[in-house]
Amino acid sequence: MPEQSPYKPVRGLSRGLAVLNALNRVDGGASVSRLAELTKLHRTTVQRLLETLQTDGYVRRSESDGRYCLNLRVRELSEGFRDEHWISALASPLLGELLKEVVWPTDLCTFDADAMVVRETTHRFSKLSFHRSMIGRRMPMLQTASGTAYLAFCPETERNSIIDLLARRPQPEYRLARDRAALDDLLAQVVERGYGQNYMTWTDEAKMAGIALPIRGGSGLMGCLGLAYLASAMSIEAAAGRYLGAMRRVVHAIETQV
Repeated sequence: MPEQSPYKPVRGLSRGLAVLNALNRVDGGASVSRLAELTKLHRTTVQRLLETLQTDGYVRRSESDGRYCLNLRVRELSEGFRDEHWISALASPLLGELLKEVVWPTDLCTFDADAMVVRETTHRFSKLSFHRSMIGRRMPMLQTASGTAYLAFCPETERNSIIDLLARRPQPEYRLARDRAALDDLLAQVVERGYGQNYMTWTDEAKMAGIALPIRGGSGLMGCLGLAYLASAMSIEAAAGRYLGAMRRVVHAIETQV
């Protein structure tokens, strides 16, 4: 259970946030009566909250019809909160439920410059994991299931930009980026299967295998959900048959809630 706070909740703050939330869900603004209906607050309370929010610059009142709308200042509330942060917050309980079903550890990764970065994981909770510290770990694009899944399903312009960047790297792990025909063939197979895979191809984790699904959002990808396991335990086909169904349910839940 969460630790009990010695302080009482500030009801006025909670009510003000409820009004902002309601305004965010209506197109073209709303009247005081409509906001009272949406928030289940008394009309007088809503009026006072709106006047305070207007004074502070978070809402504005239309001179033509008296409806209230969000003002530009509300954008300041999200300036320090990047998409991957709230995706991780959303995914954490879902990954916890997934762990009960698949037992092997799973990671939610997002793309960053030239690698997939682990934003949320169940490695620290899985009894089958050999790693406890995975948050923030950078995983290569060409050797991991999440990396190939992201490349295969991201928009073409983004894919080409990433591959061009990787191809300029001289290290052996980027060799595939310089063989575009071979890489395109690999990514086409990922698209046909519907998931990325790694079977002992990541040099830093030579004993591991994995499968990964894209998480779509807007016009591109939000990230990938990957499952890691010991390659000696099963084939890629066996892992896909056992775990993809549960992983797809989590991906669908994330995409729907986002």
